[in-house]
Amino acid sequence: MSAAMDSARHVENLVYTYAELFDAGDLDGVAALFAHGRICGVDGGGPETVFTGSTGVRKMYEMAVRFHDDGTPMTKHLTTNVRIEVDDDAGTARASAYYCVTQATPDLPLQVIVTGRYRDTFRRVDGTWWFDTRTMFVDQVGDVSRHLKF
Repeated sequence: MSAAMDSARHVENLVYTYAELFDAGDLDGVAALFAHGRICGVDGGGPETVFTGSTGVRKMYEMAVRFHDDGTPMTKHLTTNVRIEVDDDAGTARASAYYCVTQATPDLPLQVIVTGRYRDTFRRVDGTWWFDTRTMFVDQVGDVSRHLKF
């Protein structure tokens, strides 16, 4: 496997690790993925809201997401259509993906609650790949009353 292929796989794993950690309720783990980066949200084409670094990203999720008695948001993030472009010489990469979030709680039957797109950039810092910027676009919204605090 070429070095570019190795980098692409590492970047792809970051995309999937985000979903796995989030669904497990591991906010420290999710936030750590953005130690050198930020998350931006774009709502309906309006201005971006930006949360920077581990502290900012953790704060964003603490403000917005409901965590249930089991310590999780009771969600599953399904990430698909991942496309990755790596510039190994520059130590940068970009990716796009779709997401579909399902949720089931004791009073909410299993259902899709939101779908959208990620537009991500990554950078290599001291030989390790990190999220640089994740921009989240929401395309469809269902019943998020047991997922979001607002």
